[in-house]
This record gives sequence, structure tokens and C-alpha cells, in this order.
Amino acid sequence: MTVAEVHELFAYNAWANRRIFAALGALTAEQYFRDLKSSHGGIHGTLCHIVWAEQLWLSRWTGKPKPAVHQGKDLATLEAAAGRWEEIERDRSAFLSGFTELRLEDTVIVRPSTGGEFRHTFREMFGHAIDHSSYHRGQIVTMVRQVGATPPNTGLIVFYRERGGPSITGELDWPAEPDLLTDRSVTKFEGFP
Repeated sequence: MTVAEVHELFAYNAWANRRIFAALGALTAEQYFRDLKSSHGGIHGTLCHIVWAEQLWLSRWTGKPKPAVHQGKDLATLEAAAGRWEEIERDRSAFLSGFTELRLEDTVIVRPSTGGEFRHTFREMFGHAIDHSSYHRGQIVTMVRQVGATPPNTGLIVFYRERGGPSITGELDWPAEPDLLTDRSVTKFEGFP
């Protein structure tokens, strides 16, 4: 991973998070706060977990104290979560603006709340931070569907397509969502019965 790739992946992360925030703004309070029995309760809890984790990792990278309130439990509304995340994004962009290739393999000692002590390179931590947010955005996409709303497409390839502009036909012409539950065009995979 290069510093240019780090910038690109965090640009993707910001784009995807902003799409999630915009989509969640269209939900009713009941939909947004509904307990869906997910790993963080529902949409709000999962979103707050993303924001908290991004703040936690940034604090580790910059040597600042970890967030005072665990799991973003101080974020009572979507607006509060969005505001906090924009601050984190601004601070992370400032941190990464001076980051060099040589620092990618520098290490930081991480002490998770679950215990233990681990040494990770910036390269490893950057990759994890992107993966973690993507994983939980995927959970939010599923929960948005569960409450009867339409989620945004936050796929990396969509980011590249939108950033790159129109396709060779002059339009953004890929299907928005395949109907995976009813598409029976693929009935057998190689190597599987």
C-alpha cells in the first residue's frame, strides 16, 4: 500500500460515509432508532460504532486520548453523529496530508479495551480502519432494507465509477441492484455440487 492508495481509500471511506448519512436522513425516527437486534442494536447504534471507531483509531495514530465515551453512546441523534464524524474526517485529512511512504511501516502499540497489547504498522491500521467501516456500513445497508427503505450503494467500484465520470457509452449505465434472491441464471458453481 502506498500513501497515494491510503489517500484514495480514505477518500472512498468519506464518500461512502456521506452517502450513508444522507440516506439515513430520509428515515423516520422510528426506523432510525428501531432495535433490530444487530451487533450494535440497530441503525443508530451501528452508525455510532463506526464514528466512535474512526475516532478511536485516529486518536491512536495521533497519540491523543481515546474518545471519552465508549461506542459513541454520547451521540443521541443522527445530526450529532454526522457532526462528530465531519470533525474526525477533517482531523484525519490533516493527519494524512503530511504522511510519507517511510511512515507506513512505523508501528504503534495498541491496547484494545478487550485486553492485550499489540504492535501494528500504520499500513495495517489504515487497512483495518477502512475494512471496519465498510463492514459496518454493509450492516447498515441491510438494516435500512429491513425497515423498508432503500439504502445507498456504497461499493468501492461505484466510487471509482462516479469519480471517473461517465462510462464509455457516455452514461453511468450499470444496474443499481441485482435481484439476487430471484435471479436463477446461475444454478451451479464450478467445483460445487
